[in-house]
Amino acid sequence: QVALVESGGGLVQPGGSLRLSCVASGFTFGYYTMAWFRQAPGKEREGVACVKTGGGITYYADSVKGRFTISRDNAKNTVYLQMNNLEPEDTAVYYCAVGLQTSLEASQYNIWGQGTQVTVSS
Repeated sequence: QVALVESGGGLVQPGGSLRLSCVASGFTFGYYTMAWFRQAPGKEREGVACVKTGGGITYYADSVKGRFTISRDNAKNTVYLQMNNLEPEDTAVYYCAVGLQTSLEASQYNIWGQGTQVTVSS
């Protein structure tokens, strides 16, 4: 059974940091690109970051460049999103996803996690 289990979301003040984790099971993790997306109420789903199989090639949305870092540990079947200098506009449900291509287009991903809420507020 294919599954992605996300954790690490929560409430944080502007300027703070959070680290999201997504543990995968049911498929060969190291063969696939992993990505993080987010969706806030009233806004379209946005690709945040993605990382190729080996972890050496990454892409980021312009809105998070310099603040967020995606990484993966294939031995643990886990992908991470380190979020620093958080802003209120980062508030959203964050989803991890599995795909065959290293891009920030949602259509390239076919397995999705349940999401974890990130709220940035004073």
